Amino acid sequence: MDVPLLDLRRQQRPIDAELRAAIDRVLESGRFILGPEVEALEARVAALSGTAHGVGVSSGTDALLVALMAAGVGPGDEVVVPAFSFFATAGVVVRLGATPVLVDIDPATFCLDAEAAAAALGGRTRAVIPVHLYGRCADLDPVLDAAAGRDILVLEDAAQAIGARDAAGRPAGSIGGAGAFSFYPTKNLGGIGDGGMVVTSDDALADSMRLLRVHGDRGGYRHVEVGGNFRLDALQAAVLGAELPHLAEWTAARREHAARYRSLFRAAGIAAGGGPGSLASAGEEGRGQGVGADRVVLPEDVPGHVYHQFVIRAPRRDQLAERLASEGVGTAVYYPVPFHLQPCFDELGYREGDFPHAEEAAREVLALPIHPGLTGEEQAYVVERIAAFYRE
Repeated sequence: MDVPLLDLRRQQRPIDAELRAAIDRVLESGRFILGPEVEALEARVAALSGTAHGVGVSSGTDALLVALMAAGVGPGDEVVVPAFSFFATAGVVVRLGATPVLVDIDPATFCLDAEAAAAALGGRTRAVIPVHLYGRCADLDPVLDAAAGRDILVLEDAAQAIGARDAAGRPAGSIGGAGAFSFYPTKNLGGIGDGGMVVTSDDALADSMRLLRVHGDRGGYRHVEVGGNFRLDALQAAVLGAELPHLAEWTAARREHAARYRSLFRAAGIAAGGGPGSLASAGEEGRGQGVGADRVVLPEDVPGHVYHQFVIRAPRRDQLAERLASEGVGTAVYYPVPFHLQPCFDELGYREGDFPHAEEAAREVLALPIHPGLTGEEQAYVVERIAAFYRE
């Protein structure tokens, strides 16, 4: 059986007519950059996120970048980020001449350790970028409390978490001062190219980001700031607008697939903890202590998790991934190298062992297929092949 990690056409095919109508509408309009399609999407994503403003930009990376620029982050400043995430989270900080201050992750969630992040705030801190990794919201309250009254932007990296909610029911993107989304094709809401958006309820921040995305031009080629070309094009906005009504259905499918995985792994007897197979039930054995010799640790299920990825902790991870590939099962490692061990960040002065939970995650994480079009038969095959590997 061939079970790809992601099958975009399987997801999009049922709404082909809607997508093509949206594309045709843009072609007929002749408005290809920003314009009414982008404005409509901005309003809808802001409403979904419980914020006052959406600012469409060219990618999720540029969403982070323009938000930091609008907050005035630059040389001499520090930005607190988790040591384990997609590269852009730390890369945008360095691009602005600021210094990323790394903190370890919570081994139960893969998100930044909120208490460690709060403790890392110093006199030079201008922002904190907590990441809602894999579709689960990070715990932000300790960070928000520590940042209150200190002119520190809490910028949620919600690239993988559109539609997610935290334990208090707050939508991703509305919890801190701003939230950055990615519309890369593989995301839960993905376009047919690059795209991103920043959401915020801060009027001044939104105005500054709109200015910066067009080279700081107030009109008439009068540039009041040095910004960049971070504009979202109308074609992507129209496609995303056609997909947005289906997001809740797709998210429900991802959550259903996650529940089925738990049931299948439990039946196979290879999930750590022996209970429902989640970190919550695995006790200390599954919390930052490494996985067992023949068991996997499943992601903890919490309300509001949108499962951009279904990521397990797996012993002998690389050998398992190689075996699954040979048997037609697509997997991926998000992410194999934590920030402090990336060669381009050598000058930060961190060493191996500084962030043990991030390093452990990089050795153990493996993403399994979770896209909305996945079938129960395919999931059964995935778990069967994993179980066979560990029973040899």
